[in-house]
Amino acid sequence: MTLKKSPWIWMDGEYIPWDEAQVHVLSHSLHYGCCVFEGIRAYNTAQGAAIFRVDAHIRRLYNSARIHEMEIPIPESEMIALCHELLARNSLTNAYIRPLIYYGYGGLGLLAPEDSLRVSISTFEWGNYLGDDSKNHGVAVGVSSWRRFAPDTMPAQAKAGGNYISSQLITREAQRNGFDEGVALDYFGNLSEGPGMNLFLVRDGALLTPTHGDSILDGITRDSVICLADDLGIEVLEQTMPREYLYLADEIFFTGTAAEIVPIRTVDGRNVGNGKPGPMTRQLQHAFYGILEGSRPDTRGWLQRP
Repeated sequence: MTLKKSPWIWMDGEYIPWDEAQVHVLSHSLHYGCCVFEGIRAYNTAQGAAIFRVDAHIRRLYNSARIHEMEIPIPESEMIALCHELLARNSLTNAYIRPLIYYGYGGLGLLAPEDSLRVSISTFEWGNYLGDDSKNHGVAVGVSSWRRFAPDTMPAQAKAGGNYISSQLITREAQRNGFDEGVALDYFGNLSEGPGMNLFLVRDGALLTPTHGDSILDGITRDSVICLADDLGIEVLEQTMPREYLYLADEIFFTGTAAEIVPIRTVDGRNVGNGKPGPMTRQLQHAFYGILEGSRPDTRGWLQRP
């Protein structure tokens, strides 16, 4: 998907024109994948541009860096302010925001020199990750042959660049097999998540989702859906689930910042329910998008302005 250029990118304290925001080919993170990042969305509201749960996203960014022993040189509050400032400088309202912490030029040993740590923030227009029609009609998925990391190999709770090599394998395999996207199992063969999305199932009136111990990223949209379900009186169960729950579920959907809330209509060629987005999925979509569009009160202050 080609990105629509914005005028400015923030890099290490400066606003750099988009085409000049470059790094050296020997940048450490380019070779070894050690970088952490966030994906954050801003929305055009009746009160102007607002960033959805920016504090939670930036907190997760700093937690990811802490897991990988990367010392971000600016405080969280400044990072949040920079996201707002760059959005305004680029005259964007509906936008995607990508803060990135990485190691630049300075050495090619396995451990990067600490003084090579770099920070950038980009903002640009970006549609729904799985296609603009996906939230209305749903997507077809297949269970991947690629498993998520064992708990003592890669830290799944860090949103790190290297983790997404696994995601690429899952998506490539899914699309090669004729699906829109893949679903991964964890090391033990239980349900985990999509390549860049968390997973929810509806069964017998309850909303089910894998636990943090099932090799998932602790998603911000995942948490938002759990909060909204609680508001709506829907029982939420975070539990380890076997693969066959995908074939027994009444409804299934993905959540994620890039994808938002996307119904899954088929798994491995089998209909989920009647093969159409189900009533609980629609109810949660309505609540989520209602906050973004202003028809539902933002009681938790998720839409944050400068």
